[in-house]
Amino acid sequence: MSGPGPTPEWQSRPPYTDPRQREKDTGKPFDKKLEGTCHCGKVRYWLSRDKPLGSKYCHCTDCQVMHGAPFQWAAIVHKEDMSFEHGVRDLSFYSSGAKKPAHDLPCKVRCDNCGSLIMDEGRNMLLPFPGLIKFKGNEEWKANFQPEQHIFYSRRVLDVPDGKPKWSGLDGHSQLMSE
Repeated sequence: MSGPGPTPEWQSRPPYTDPRQREKDTGKPFDKKLEGTCHCGKVRYWLSRDKPLGSKYCHCTDCQVMHGAPFQWAAIVHKEDMSFEHGVRDLSFYSSGAKKPAHDLPCKVRCDNCGSLIMDEGRNMLLPFPGLIKFKGNEEWKANFQPEQHIFYSRRVLDVPDGKPKWSGLDGHSQLMSE
């Protein structure tokens, strides 16, 4: 991702600092609780929490188009909660707002080799995609990542009668919808 010239400052901040560098910088080891990988295995990352701040299904049209699916499933974590094993190596970035390959926040982050979408990066938070996390048979941790609600449900392409709250737009900032 980096070419000639100085390294952009964001590449030396979480989540793009590898766990070893993070330990050198902070004096504390990065607690590798959960591992995630892309389809081909070139991109590997770690989460230091076993429960996200939240988890939801997003039905917005950007997610439908970018994921080639009726909706996407994302967890929410702090940037400091995630660490890529090899920094930005093997990652590519796409700004859906600008519709161009760039690390303009918010953006999509994917494996440069296999194309697996890894996460959405916002200005303050990360939304890793739990389907890539290896829960290693730990059903409690897997249950922690189950979606709590649907957002942008008014844009859905199929009904999901699962009993979870369904918001017409962003949760807490839009109309709560019925199933």
